[in-house]
Amino acid sequence: MKWFLIFLGGGLGSLCRYTVGVVSMRLWNTSFPIGTLITNITACLILGVFIYSILPKYQEYSWLYPLVIVGFCGGFSTFSTFGNETLSLFNSGNYFFAFANIIISLFFGLGVLFFAQKVLGT
Repeated sequence: MKWFLIFLGGGLGSLCRYTVGVVSMRLWNTSFPIGTLITNITACLILGVFIYSILPKYQEYSWLYPLVIVGFCGGFSTFSTFGNETLSLFNSGNYFFAFANIIISLFFGLGVLFFAQKVLGT
């Protein structure tokens, strides 16, 4: 059953990631990879809320871990795309956006998880 939940969550996460990427490209005409940033930060938020708030209080819903944490967040966030887009920014000479992408992604990704741990953690 775990394998199926991971498969289902990963598929849904990937579809959502693709949708966020397409919509962000239509909304913002920029070389900054805003779609990947949005998905990665949102995945950190979802992960933090589930790990520090939902899962500790509702042990009977242990099936949510493979579905949401491993599957959805794994399919929704994407370090490989982050790396590729950042390298492309460096290769195109867009150093400001490349460094901004690294700093913003790390700061907000870790910040959201830290916030969830402190505010929602037990």
